[in-house]
Amino acid sequence: MSWILQLLINAVVLLLLAYIHPGVKVKSFGTAVGVALVIGILNATIGLLMRFTLNLMTLWLLSFLVRLLVSAIVIWLTDKLFSGFQLRSFGTALLVACVLAIVGTLLAY
Repeated sequence: MSWILQLLINAVVLLLLAYIHPGVKVKSFGTAVGVALVIGILNATIGLLMRFTLNLMTLWLLSFLVRLLVSAIVIWLTDKLFSGFQLRSFGTALLVACVLAIVGTLLAY
């Protein structure tokens, strides 16, 4: 799947989460696209380094949990970068990371 389509799907998922969950607030679709783009960029750079380091410490036994935790941290950082995107707590960031991971997995098949 092309990265533009994945980006748009992630933006729609963020908007749906904002509609369903009171702990997620997204100002507009443009903000959701920007947030999805920044999450992707941060996951590809900072997230990759954090996952590699944490996986070395856990000997790759907890790879899925490490990936989920790092994604939640990246989403939490993105919350701090965007004024139009707000999360109530780190637990909400973890929920968003879970939903984005599930949607990404379903679309990969």
